[in-house]
Amino acid sequence: MDKRPETDVEILSRAKMMTQKEIALGAKARRYTVDLPAHMAECDANYVRLLRIFPDLRQKDEQRINLSLSGSEGVVVFEVLEKGRYTTLLKIEFSSDLSGLALAATPEMMVRVYHDARSAEVVSYQSQNRFHGVYEYPNTRMRQRDEKVQVNRLLSEFLSVCLAHGASTGVIGF
Repeated sequence: MDKRPETDVEILSRAKMMTQKEIALGAKARRYTVDLPAHMAECDANYVRLLRIFPDLRQKDEQRINLSLSGSEGVVVFEVLEKGRYTTLLKIEFSSDLSGLALAATPEMMVRVYHDARSAEVVSYQSQNRFHGVYEYPNTRMRQRDEKVQVNRLLSEFLSVCLAHGASTGVIGF
């Protein structure tokens, strides 16, 4: 067992040696691992954002937000598909006149809202579902190694846009 490096020179030489080992072994030596605390913090923040947009999520079945982006008008519809004691399944759809927005497809995602854990996680995006924490790359669906993290980050950014540029057609105001 190697001794722990103590001086800056030893630390730098050990780091250089480890980097050379990784290069010699190739990309397979470096595996992606999920930063679970950061991922959970993102999902928890998404829950808070969702409740700011749709505060009566447990009572109502739908919330609509008008968005004005780049001179184009759009509508975001938050639709409750399933209600349970501890969870809610929410469908989020965005539609626009597309005159100023270059979108390849109308974004649609399903989000599982965990009320007991105060967390919200994407379970489906553009009809793709069952996101694993880590994917080997390449894979049959050509998903990124951190696909689950990316779709939840997308939800975070989308909800932030709704909060910043949206006007509720319902109860809440921005």
